[in-house]
Amino acid sequence: MPSFPISDRILNQNSKRIPGGMSSLNRLTNPNIVFVKGSGSRLTDADGNEYIDYHGAFAPHLLGHSHPAVNQAVKAVLDEGCSLFGSGPTELEGRLADLICSHLPWIEQVVFLNSGSEATAQAIRLARAVTRKDHIIVAQGGYNGWHNDVACNLATPLEALGPRRSPGEYDVHPMSSGIPAEHLQLLHPINFNDPESVRYVCERYPVGALITEPILQNVGLIKPLQGYLQELRSLANEYGFLLIFDEVKTGFRCGIGGYTQVSGVLPDLVVYGKAIASGYPLAAIGGPCRLMQRFVDPDPASRVLLAGTYNAHPVPVAAAIATIEVLSQDHGETYRRLESLSSRLQTGLEDIFASGPVNATVVREGSAFVVYFMDHAPRDWHDLAAHHDYPADHAFRQFMIENGIFFFPLETKQCSVSAAHTEEDIDLTLEVARRAVKTLLAGGLRRDRAAAGNRHSASAPRENSSIRFSVPPSVPR
Repeated sequence: MPSFPISDRILNQNSKRIPGGMSSLNRLTNPNIVFVKGSGSRLTDADGNEYIDYHGAFAPHLLGHSHPAVNQAVKAVLDEGCSLFGSGPTELEGRLADLICSHLPWIEQVVFLNSGSEATAQAIRLARAVTRKDHIIVAQGGYNGWHNDVACNLATPLEALGPRRSPGEYDVHPMSSGIPAEHLQLLHPINFNDPESVRYVCERYPVGALITEPILQNVGLIKPLQGYLQELRSLANEYGFLLIFDEVKTGFRCGIGGYTQVSGVLPDLVVYGKAIASGYPLAAIGGPCRLMQRFVDPDPASRVLLAGTYNAHPVPVAAAIATIEVLSQDHGETYRRLESLSSRLQTGLEDIFASGPVNATVVREGSAFVVYFMDHAPRDWHDLAAHHDYPADHAFRQFMIENGIFFFPLETKQCSVSAAHTEEDIDLTLEVARRAVKTLLAGGLRRDRAAAGNRHSASAPRENSSIRFSVPPSVPR
């Protein structure tokens, strides 16, 4: 088992000045691993251990770490003296907007921000301004940012959430203290894949927006059932709320058009982030002119504030331009390669689990995948929390990390294949997975169904005798 003395020293030193030792506690893991280099598909930690990376920093690195074309684009704007001018438009942001709108024809205009949370907050404000209605519908098990409007009901323990409510809504379980009760009264968490609950809420409250990941990707990958997104579109038209797709994780990864293109369902507004700029801090909101023009409405009472010193900073904008140019080369060759690699990995994992045999299901969409230790793909949070074998997932991820394959060490978190992975990477990953399954079976893993004691309880961290993980039970993104 690798040891991490230098990583531990860095964490201890940081913790003297930074609460928890890092500025986003979503990165808190145990064992604590401090990474110092990312190149292609590989990560190197401060103690000299190397890993094949399937975390991708919560999925921005679709092209892999430190992609040469992206790095060169960033270097070029710095060498040219392009700075944060803070006055007037820039040519770069116009180029990026043209690229996005030309590849995503349902988007007529776009604005750029710095993070997914900023973008979802801005999209919700725009929706409320347009509809003049304040209530917001969110999906139980979804994550749409850290701000007060949506920071609730991610991995809510079933003992706190209660039995399935359909049609109906759940009590709001905020992810943070410090959220005013008045904000919570405007939030309505409902089941994913449950259009009747959308109707239930709309008949009781003035709903301004429904915001959802089209695939729930903060609890693995929970896909929409056939027709679900189409029903959301119809309900938005019927009740007059705006449908917002949070494609911070699915955008550009499923294809340049994201899951909007895959599903054929057009939201009113769509939010992008992560893979749009290969790990540089950039997010975007896109939509039709009739909505986006509210940012410059001549009537101050109707105008929606759009401000941010670092919005469309030249460095991440240059990275995004280079990223989209790479993704669009050779009529999408990068996506064909990603599909080949990801399919190879999925097939290999399924063969390993079947030959175990181990009760596991691999769910994949493009280059994003997750292993659920249950006999079917979950349809919503209740289904996942009731049937997934969390200790098995925990032990599987631990074994992979100990043997040089980095899956983020928190159960159900999505994994990602990058264009920098090779067939050799995939085959080595499968060999480690094969050994992991043998080890788990030797340690008493149930082959059929998880026992009741293995089912999820997010009230305490899960532990394993080898490596102990001390991670908050609800880690977004």
